[in-house]
Amino acid sequence: MKFSRVLFLLVICAAMLGPMGCAQRPVALSTPGSGSNVDAKTGKTYQDLIVGYAQIGAESEWRAANTISIKETAEHLGVELRFLDAQQKQENQIEAVRKLIIQKVDVIGISPIVETGWDEVFQEAKDAGIPIILVDRRATVPDNLYVSYLGSDFLEEGRKAARVMATLVNGKANIVELVGTIGSAPANDRYTGFREILKNYPGMQIIDSQSGDFTRARGKEVMVTFLQKYGKNITAVYAHNDDMALGAIEAVKARGLSGIAIIGFDALPEALAQVRDGGMTATIEQFPGKQSSMGVQTLVKFLKDGTKPDPKIILLTPQAVTKDNLNIAERLNEVK
Repeated sequence: MKFSRVLFLLVICAAMLGPMGCAQRPVALSTPGSGSNVDAKTGKTYQDLIVGYAQIGAESEWRAANTISIKETAEHLGVELRFLDAQQKQENQIEAVRKLIIQKVDVIGISPIVETGWDEVFQEAKDAGIPIILVDRRATVPDNLYVSYLGSDFLEEGRKAARVMATLVNGKANIVELVGTIGSAPANDRYTGFREILKNYPGMQIIDSQSGDFTRARGKEVMVTFLQKYGKNITAVYAHNDDMALGAIEAVKARGLSGIAIIGFDALPEALAQVRDGGMTATIEQFPGKQSSMGVQTLVKFLKDGTKPDPKIILLTPQAVTKDNLNIAERLNEVK
């Protein structure tokens, strides 16, 4: 595999992983057009490289910002970006990868919609000599079918959310869960990690769990159903992302209820504002700035001495954001 070109995509990965940190572009690198941006193995400059990306779609505010950041970073570096949107359908995303293979891009970045079902198309990319980098979401495939994975530790995020909730509700709660896209890595791990910790709190129970598909509209719709079914018996909401949590808040307010602990993920600016104003209890920060920094450092190290990504799988430890440490998150995300 052409690892010098593979590691180049880590700059793009930095943006993919940190859409709220768009201002932290890889400006420390040589700018396009300078002599040091030439690939030592192929003689290609940044302007010669073609980066393919098969995006999930736009199911959330995080993902929409994610797409903007990918495009801005590619433009800043002067590379050609072939960007394809799968519109939340795995079959579309698989077809997008095949189109990129036909177009003979230099590298393919992808955030897999779900974890399974990728072996065949990833093998096709490998056979074509096109490396794949997994960003934000994992795929259950053999290690030799992708170069690197950079993303958050979703399992630990679920554990963290459970610990924070236990503290906030004093170990007693009737919880409804808004699950992300069924079969996706973050939904699978946030589901499992939360339950691992919940075993230690007999006074906390999940009374219902349904998928909100990571969207605000669906999150609100499911929360309305929960409220119709359980009413005031609901004392906490565990949402697998901020968009669904924000939808749940709308449903709770429409019913005139208050005092329900609501936790989400991503630390979106609107979610942080809700934490500040009391509508939301906590959100799990994904450290976009740190992720961007790691991507750039990995790239620079490779360009300097040819070092491959090590470790192959790079996971970031989550942090919970509550009113107690909101000022930190506000600086990171520029919440006004």
